[in-house]
Amino acid sequence: MATGATLSTAARARAASKARVPFVTLAGFRQIAARIVPPVVVLAGFLLLWEVLCSSPTAGLPPPSRVVTDAWDIIVDPFFDNGGTDKGLFWHITASLQRVALGFSLAVIAGVMLGTLVGQSEWAMRGLDPIFQVLRTIPPLAWLPLSLAAFRDGQPSAIFVIFITSIWPIIINTAVGIRNIPQDYRNVAAVIRLNPIEFFYKIMLPSAAPYIFTGLRIGVGLSWLAIVAAEMLIGGVGIGFFIWDAWNSSHISEIIVALVYVGLIGFVLDRLVAGLGVLVTRGTSAA
Repeated sequence: MATGATLSTAARARAASKARVPFVTLAGFRQIAARIVPPVVVLAGFLLLWEVLCSSPTAGLPPPSRVVTDAWDIIVDPFFDNGGTDKGLFWHITASLQRVALGFSLAVIAGVMLGTLVGQSEWAMRGLDPIFQVLRTIPPLAWLPLSLAAFRDGQPSAIFVIFITSIWPIIINTAVGIRNIPQDYRNVAAVIRLNPIEFFYKIMLPSAAPYIFTGLRIGVGLSWLAIVAAEMLIGGVGIGFFIWDAWNSSHISEIIVALVYVGLIGFVLDRLVAGLGVLVTRGTSAA
């Protein structure tokens, strides 16, 4: 009897375990749906409203259905290259990303170094912080004529605009992070007699990393905004020039497609920096 009762209990346990599996799967499905469904619904509603409002022949913008029809060639073939500036969107976006990568990398190096100086030195903060606060309010495109006069070439001028636009949030956030290093960390560094280089790599950077990556996320977004605007003026291959050239040719549908790409690339850049921040800071940086 005991053996029969034990077998019966085990059978019921297995049956209960099997019965629970669909509920776990269903819960996971619901979690995924809760993330995906709302933006899909909002996007579908936006496209429907856009289609209705712009279907009139007198509408200034084309509806989504006409955008797809008019710009179908550049949507399905972003890799064509007919020479000069007559290239697919892939090549224009690649050229813009190359400029952003160089300008932003320079801004990261200079921004972290200057932010560390301002955050660590009271004299540097008093002398440099007011200058930084004034310079950061200058619009990105206001720097372009000055950079063209200095470099006499569009490529370095665009890179300089990216650099000067993205460096300020990196400096400010790095300085805030350095100033917020706990005093206990400084005391420990003094006790074990870390030299300045060791203190920088072992104490400063790990402690200020969440603040630094917040500045990097803001900076990379500003970099992408700046390059699109700068390329409209300097010309050449780039997504900004593509948008301006489409405007001059009255290809509004191509402009809309390019703007979708610009938004998606900006989102991806932000996610990449945020993911790197979570990896480096072991989850203490906001994703």
